[in-house]
Amino acid sequence: WYHDNLTRHAAEALLLSNGQDGSYLLRKSNEREDLYSLSVRGKDSVKHFHIECTGTSFKFGFNEFSSVKELVMHFANQPLIGSETGTLIVLKHPYPRQVEEPSIYESVRVHTAMQTGRTESDLVPNAPSLGTKEGYLIKQGRIVKNWKTRWFTLHRNELKYFKDQTATEPIRALDLTECSAVQFDYSQERVNCFCLVFPLRTYYLCAKTGIEADEWIKILRWKLSQIRKQLEERNATLSS
Repeated sequence: WYHDNLTRHAAEALLLSNGQDGSYLLRKSNEREDLYSLSVRGKDSVKHFHIECTGTSFKFGFNEFSSVKELVMHFANQPLIGSETGTLIVLKHPYPRQVEEPSIYESVRVHTAMQTGRTESDLVPNAPSLGTKEGYLIKQGRIVKNWKTRWFTLHRNELKYFKDQTATEPIRALDLTECSAVQFDYSQERVNCFCLVFPLRTYYLCAKTGIEADEWIKILRWKLSQIRKQLEERNATLSS
């Protein structure tokens, strides 16, 4: 979760887009050579705190620690306070530099949040991918079997669709943890169709091109594989 020369704005973008309350990372400060910045997300904003390196210790406010790990462990169990805002934030989710991403991406330039950990042994990368996708698809209606163009967004484990790209509220949000399969569909008169199978309904969607349909299927299947992997790991942990 040390991000070296990551900028203030880039840190805010990463933590806000894919972090959660208590997500944090450490980076070099651009103000002085002996300063680091601890960027922490609290609710809907990111706070930045200076850490001074003396050569033998790390100073944080009125506190002094022998290592950054000692500092993090200290504030993993009690909140740090933003002096200007009075905001209380507990360090919960270290934000690593590396993460597994879908193979359809040409390059990986994203980060994700980590599982919470209050001891050093818990601070290991084990997080969902930031893998996202959005675009227009044609969706078949549930009752009246007509087809309408909708704007779809895939983020984390949710697939939402909107009336159009300008709409702020989704028509529906589909929880992919409940989806059992994603596959090409050849039962429709249209081409480039695929379907998502849920317990109570199968959603039929069509893309403009076969390549686009293939991209949606690949990333959705990848999401389902990640969900199953996380579920297996959780069950293994519970059984042990």
